[in-house]
Amino acid sequence: MKTIRLTGAQAMVRYIENQFNEDGDRIIEGVWAIFGHGNVAGIGEALFAAKDRLSTYRGHNEQTMAHAAIAYAKQLKRKRAMAVSSSIGPGAANMVTAAALAYVNRLPVLLIPGDVFANRAPDPVLQQVETFADGTISVNDVFKPVSRYFDRIMRPEQLITALPRTFRTLTDPADCGPVTLAFCQDVQAEAYDFPVNMFEKKTWVMRRPEPDATELARAVAAIKAATNPVIIAGGGVHYADACETLKTFAETHNIPVVETQAGKSALPWDHAMAFGPVGVTGSDSANFVCRDADLVIGIGTRFQDFTTASWSLFQNPNRQILALNVQAYDTIKHNALALVADARVGLEKLSAAIGDYRGADLSPLICADWYAAVDAVTQAPADGNALPTDMQVIGAMQRAANENTVVICAAGTMPGELHKLWKAANPGSYHMEYGFSCMGYEIAGAMGIKMAEPQRDVICFTGDGTYMMANSELATAVMMGLDFTLIITDNHGYGCINRLQMGTGGAEFNNLLEHTQHVKPAFIDFVKHSESMGATARKIGSVSELEEALATRGGKGVQVFVIETDPYPSTEAGGAWWDVAVPEVSDRKEVSEARAKYEARVNERNKL
Repeated sequence: MKTIRLTGAQAMVRYIENQFNEDGDRIIEGVWAIFGHGNVAGIGEALFAAKDRLSTYRGHNEQTMAHAAIAYAKQLKRKRAMAVSSSIGPGAANMVTAAALAYVNRLPVLLIPGDVFANRAPDPVLQQVETFADGTISVNDVFKPVSRYFDRIMRPEQLITALPRTFRTLTDPADCGPVTLAFCQDVQAEAYDFPVNMFEKKTWVMRRPEPDATELARAVAAIKAATNPVIIAGGGVHYADACETLKTFAETHNIPVVETQAGKSALPWDHAMAFGPVGVTGSDSANFVCRDADLVIGIGTRFQDFTTASWSLFQNPNRQILALNVQAYDTIKHNALALVADARVGLEKLSAAIGDYRGADLSPLICADWYAAVDAVTQAPADGNALPTDMQVIGAMQRAANENTVVICAAGTMPGELHKLWKAANPGSYHMEYGFSCMGYEIAGAMGIKMAEPQRDVICFTGDGTYMMANSELATAVMMGLDFTLIITDNHGYGCINRLQMGTGGAEFNNLLEHTQHVKPAFIDFVKHSESMGATARKIGSVSELEEALATRGGKGVQVFVIETDPYPSTEAGGAWWDVAVPEVSDRKEVSEARAKYEARVNERNKL
């Protein structure tokens, strides 16, 4: 057997360079890295040698670098991904939140934290977390619960088996998610005679599993027996390239489609079978259809509580759930009929089997009434001097958007309002991280989207609280020459959670800046701050001024528009109940009243 002598790190990088998808693209398109002790000598040297073939990018925080990598993979429907490398200790621990985000959202990212010495000779090394009862544990063990595949590389030859397992996970539609290779720092530098054929070009096939015959027959029978079926489109529709198939299926069989946060934009907002966003942050139109449905067909969704209104939404006493998903785990929730298959293949098989079946006709006024409510709350305020709402800011953005626009957000007020109000024109035009609802994803995510699809008009929404939590990659985006639009809605605190606090009977406390116990009132000049990192920034005084500013967006660089918004209003139309436990005992009358309402809703839900 012909061999080549390489260090562990060199072998890993060379292997990564030669893994491709069916479109001929390299699966790992680039590596984000912050070098420190534990990865600079081994992985750093290997990446330098490959810099003309495999790009290495440097960010400002390990977590947000990983967020950029995850957004890149999400926007490209999991066909390509990125790797992220850190030092040991805090550098590695910083990535754990991003690993959890990728895990929850089933998105591929390769995390390569440095680890302690496998030979243990210099123990304890700088930043080593010593576990008194177990000598085999390092800080990287915290990645295990949030990794689809975890391996600690303690010998260079272990890469011969670990790397194929890594790419199998990254490219498997059912198991897709984060992979962590905790790479002992002495092993990165240790040489081994690797087989040459290990580094031959390999093309990985994204499987499209076909449904089991028995499961398919049961699903077909359930659909044919249904009078009022509804489809819930989740993120799996996008990842399976099934948007067009879903549209054809819905048209052919007259079945309404509602969308989760991850599924939104699967159908154009104005399509005849598109009945809007579903659940807690959903529309009256979608939730109305779901309440009466006798068959709920979930496609590529994991039935998160926001989608199901904490399982209070589906109120037909005879309702049944049919779950079409590539991941078997998601097909058995709440006694669902399982149909384990690729979304596109599954829909094609179902359509052929149900023949000329058609669901009941629904009045187009259901959607017309909803979008009339949307237009009412998103129009510019009559009083130009009034403090605008987040809904009015969304309206300004909607009017400025085009067919090439992608909106991105993650946590706080905007995800709920965007899910309800944004009119997504085409697949991939709505990018929301709401599986983990992670503050700090937004700016890094916008960067990842722009790297994935440079031609896109990327508009990033972030609140002042999220901006303060993770803004450093704004400087990275500027240095990389990326251009996108960043809207900072400044409501002076955590307005979304403040409303939730009030809604559960709590006093306004520790969310809006004015309700904290800080000594000095807060004043943060977001314009100057973003300008200091190289962005072009402007303070906006009204919705009409925002519309004028948005008309000038484009060109090179990051453009930042800062606008103050009212933290209290939210869209009253639409929505559904969300199970947020209220204290049984409290000195506050408002909490006791909220508890009584909560118990009543729980009892209603439990009767379904």
